[in-house]
Amino acid sequence: MLKILYRLGWCLALGLLGLGLWAFWLEPDSLRVNHYDLPLHTAGAPIDGLTIAALSDLHAGAPFIDTAKLRRVVALTNAAHPDLILIAGDIFAQAVIGGHRIDPTVVADALSGMHAPLGVFAVLGNHDVGGNVGRFRAELQRVGITPIDNDVRRIDRGDAHFWLAGFADLQTGGPKVDATLARIDDDAPVIALTHDPELLPQLPARVNLLIAGHTHGGQVRLPLFSRVILRETRDSPLHWLRGHYLVQTDLFVTTGIGTSNLPVRFRVPPEIALLHLRQDSTP
Repeated sequence: MLKILYRLGWCLALGLLGLGLWAFWLEPDSLRVNHYDLPLHTAGAPIDGLTIAALSDLHAGAPFIDTAKLRRVVALTNAAHPDLILIAGDIFAQAVIGGHRIDPTVVADALSGMHAPLGVFAVLGNHDVGGNVGRFRAELQRVGITPIDNDVRRIDRGDAHFWLAGFADLQTGGPKVDATLARIDDDAPVIALTHDPELLPQLPARVNLLIAGHTHGGQVRLPLFSRVILRETRDSPLHWLRGHYLVQTDLFVTTGIGTSNLPVRFRVPPEIALLHLRQDSTP
């Protein structure tokens, strides 16, 4: 009996060690491109068939997020050949356990090779707003990434066009939903970008799709439990943590790339989300 208990103890210890290595090293250090087929109930021809690479929460300087990792993000994103690249904030890490600060110029240089036919756009997140916002925006603009906090852009696609609307971070940036959308002067489809998905209830049905990050997908999902152990968003509904959802408009929340609070991920791997938009034919 003692031998059996001894062996069970060793098996348990090795199992816990393996889970620890997975959660605190292997998974947070990983990176993958995940493909999502998004049937949008109000897509419209200008965005039907559009492919968007959605990135978020790079947290440059956080554990496992150095300049080499940023360049890998760029390489994998470019290799996926998206029509449009959208970055949903928290690009620069300010204070992360186990991390270190990387100069914004160095971060921007590491992201400088990112490109897509319809452009590369970004909004800032709560970690970005805690720093030198003016410098962050200038560095992104310098390397071809256009900040669109509380701003819109008309995106021409063939003979048609759609609108891209960016909203400042809900917690720290002061999103101006009505004033921003008022700059759109026709009824073409609208894709919106923000950091925190909790902005969704403030958006009118005029917006076809909102892309957000911030939650990191909860970072930890335990088998057999629906409760998320770690989550960044305060009081965020559980069903807004990751993936594609329909509330009053379509919402996609990416699990992001870096980590926050603790450098841990378990069953919520970092992702570059490749969104394939199409018109939903369901009546």
